[in-house]
Amino acid sequence: MRFNRMLLSATLVVVALVIQVSVLARLHLPGAVPDLLLLTVLALAMVYGHVSGALIGFGAGLLADLAPPADHAAGRYALVLCVIGYLAGLAKPDTGRLKSATAPMAVVVAAAIGSTLLYAGVGALVGDTAARHVGLVSLLFTAALYDLLLAPFVVPGLMGLARRAENNPLAETGTSAKAADVSSGWLSSGTGLRIGGQRGGLRVKAAKARVARAGRIKGVKRL
Repeated sequence: MRFNRMLLSATLVVVALVIQVSVLARLHLPGAVPDLLLLTVLALAMVYGHVSGALIGFGAGLLADLAPPADHAAGRYALVLCVIGYLAGLAKPDTGRLKSATAPMAVVVAAAIGSTLLYAGVGALVGDTAARHVGLVSLLFTAALYDLLLAPFVVPGLMGLARRAENNPLAETGTSAKAADVSSGWLSSGTGLRIGGQRGGLRVKAAKARVARAGRIKGVKRL
């Protein structure tokens, strides 16, 4: 990953995690909790691609596993977000820009349902049966609903910010390339001027040689 990607991703993930723990988790909404961290991973993955999405998802999930008041095994949510980030990165458009909001909203709903199922499945493997007591169907419905309502305020802005940060190096590269072309043009023009001067000097020397030769020929004829 590039340095600007790492810096921006780390900043956004930390901010999302702080808001998630300090604000959204304390709303005490029925069912699931709006997952701002998941939406952040989705937005970055749909700009950077599946490899970066998997790395960002793993790092974000690991921070969530270690942040208080975590009550599950470390690495559980990291695995979930790593898989979700990878799959969301596969939905990245070839042009880098989305033509409509339908595709990202569908990705948000699928990620909300998929992350809840995967989290519950991993929990069942390690002996955590909390999802059974809460109600898996209720968790799926509320997770998809909350994330879908929150997504229009989060995903487009984060994707635009990530695209802007991603395009800066390209702009700098284009500027440096343009400067290189200008400098090479100056060098070429300078070389052309020197060559022109050399050609002019050769022409003067040739003319002088012809004049001297004509003088010698006239002198011979006079003799």
